[in-house]
Amino acid sequence: MQGLLKFITCGSVDDGKSTLIGHMLYDAKLIFTDQKKTLEMDSKVKSTEGGIDYSLLLDGLMAEREQGITIDVAYRYFTTERRAFIVADTPGHEEYTRNMAVGASFADLAVILIDATKGVLVQTKRHTRICALMGIKSVVYAVNKMDLADYDEGVFEKVKREIKKLTSEYDFTSEYVIPVSATAGDNVTVKSVNMPWYQGDTLLSYLEQVDVADHKDETGFVLPIQRVSRPNHEFRGFQGQIEVGSISVGDEIGVLPSGEKAKIQSIYNTDKQVETAYKGQAVTVSLDREVDISRGCILVRDVELTVGKLFTCKLLWMDDKPLIQGKNYLLKLGTKAIPAVVMKVRAKIDVNEGSRIATDKIYKNEIAICELECQEQIVFDKFENHKELGSFILIDRISHMTSACGVVEYGLRREQNIRWHEMDITRALRSEQMNQTPKTIWLTGLSGAGKSTIANALEKKFFEDGKHTMLLDGDNVRHGLNKDLGFKEKDRIENIRRIAEVAKLMNDAGLIVLVSFISPLQADRRKAREIIGDDIFEEVYISTPIEECERRDVKGLYKKARAGKIPNFSGISSPYEPPEAAEITIDTTGKSIEDVVEYILSNLRK
Repeated sequence: MQGLLKFITCGSVDDGKSTLIGHMLYDAKLIFTDQKKTLEMDSKVKSTEGGIDYSLLLDGLMAEREQGITIDVAYRYFTTERRAFIVADTPGHEEYTRNMAVGASFADLAVILIDATKGVLVQTKRHTRICALMGIKSVVYAVNKMDLADYDEGVFEKVKREIKKLTSEYDFTSEYVIPVSATAGDNVTVKSVNMPWYQGDTLLSYLEQVDVADHKDETGFVLPIQRVSRPNHEFRGFQGQIEVGSISVGDEIGVLPSGEKAKIQSIYNTDKQVETAYKGQAVTVSLDREVDISRGCILVRDVELTVGKLFTCKLLWMDDKPLIQGKNYLLKLGTKAIPAVVMKVRAKIDVNEGSRIATDKIYKNEIAICELECQEQIVFDKFENHKELGSFILIDRISHMTSACGVVEYGLRREQNIRWHEMDITRALRSEQMNQTPKTIWLTGLSGAGKSTIANALEKKFFEDGKHTMLLDGDNVRHGLNKDLGFKEKDRIENIRRIAEVAKLMNDAGLIVLVSFISPLQADRRKAREIIGDDIFEEVYISTPIEECERRDVKGLYKKARAGKIPNFSGISSPYEPPEAAEITIDTTGKSIEDVVEYILSNLRK
C-alpha cells in the first residue's frame, strides 16, 4: 500500500473542485450511509434538475452553499484499498487566495482544475505559481466540464497545450493532465465511455499510484528546538521534532546560532528512553554539559545551515494593506519568532508571464521578491534545501494577522563580508567620563502639540545642569540627513529608522538625545525602541488634543490639510496612533512651558 497522500484541489471560481472530490467520494463508496442520504436529500432541496450536487459533501459553510463557491478550506480524510488520503478543497475566488495558500502549504500534490470551455485563466496561473512557491512538486491538471465541450478531443488538446506552456517555467517532478466531468463522473473513478480517445488513468487511479516522495539525499541531522524541559533541578532537556537524519546517544552535535558543541547524553521518545531517534520523531534530548539553548535554536550535525540576519525571499502578500518597504513585522521561521523589517522590495512577479516588474509597494495576492532583515541572527537555509528552515510567515505586529507567507531564496553575501568591530572605548566608559546616563527621550504627538518647544526647553535645562545633549528635530533633520525623503508611508518609515540609528550612535557617544518627531505609527516607534534599546528609550507622549493643536496652528498647516493641499498630514488625512504605554504622558493645554518641563524632568528622575 502506498503512503499517505496529502493533496489540494484548486483552480478558478466554479471550475468544479468541490464537485470533483464529492463525486470521487460518492462513486468510490467512501462516505457513510447517513451522509449519502443527507446528500441526496439536500440535492433535491437545492433543485439540481434531479441530479446530485456532489459539492455539498465539502462546501460545509452556509455562505458557501448559498453562493455556490468555496470560501474556507475543507479538509477530508478517506482511504481506499491502495492508499490513504487527506484532501484540502481550497477556494478559487481571488478574495480567498490566502486560504488556498494555507492548503498548499501542507500538500504534497495539487489537483488544479481548468474549465474546458474557458481554458487556462489568470487564477489558474496564480494557483500554479503559489503551488510552486509552497514547494509542491507534483501537479495534476483536471480539465473539467468536458461534457459541456461535447467531449471533444480537440478542445482537450488545446487546453493541454496551454498547460504545457504554463508549466514550462516550473521544476515539477511530475505532471499529469486528465479530461474529466466532475458532474457526470467521467474519468473521476471509472473510465469514460464518452472519451474513448483518452487512454490514461482515471483521477483516483492516478492518485492511488503517484509517487510524491522526496528522493533527494538528505545528509546530517537537524533538530529545531521547540521547548526546554525542566521537570526538576537535575534534568534539562531540549524538545522538538527531528527534521533531518537520526541521532544516537554519544553523538557530538553543534548548537546554532551559538556554534557551541556538546554530546548527546540521553534521548527520550515520549516517556521512553531510547538509544537512537529518527526523522519525524518528537524527542527530548539532554546534553553532557551546560549549553545556552532556547526555543528557536537548532541542534545540527554534518550539515551546513546559514546563520545571519539578511536574506532574499519570495513571498505571497495576503494582507488587505499593501506591503511597504521599511515596515516592521514579526517573522516566524522554524520554531523562531523574531521582529524583522522588509528592507527592500526588489520586484513583483507578473502572474501571467512570470517576469519581474520593478516596484516598491505590493498589494494583496501579489508575489514579490524582497530583502528581509531580522532583529538578531537566526538559522535558515534555502527552501529547496530544507523546507522547514526555508519557509516563513510575516505577522502584522498591530493586528496580529498573518500578512504574508514566503520562502528563503538565499542569504545576502554582503552580511558575510562585514563584521562588527569591537572598540576599546565603550558607551559605559564615555558615560562614566561625562558623569551621565545616556538616554533617548523620544517626544511624539500631533503637529502643534508643542514637541519642539518642549524639547528645546528640556535641552536648555540639561545644559544648565552640565549635561551633554543633542536635539534632533523633525523639521531640522529634513534639511540635511533626510532631505531625500517625502511624506508617503514608506518615506516616513525610513525617516524614523534613520533617526533611531543616529540616536543610537549618539547614545553610544555618551550623549542624552532628545528626539522631537510626530512619528505617528506605533510600529515605527516600536522599531525605534528596538534599535536604540528598551533600557535607554523614554517615550514622552505630548497628548495635546487636535482641537488645541489646530488653534495654535501658526504655520497654517491644518488649514491647508483640511483644504486638501497637504496629503498625508497626521491627524487629518493620515492616521496618528497614540502610544499605548508611554513612559510619560502630558497634555500641554493651559500649562506653561516651565510646568511641562518640570513635570517631564520629575518623571525622568524617577
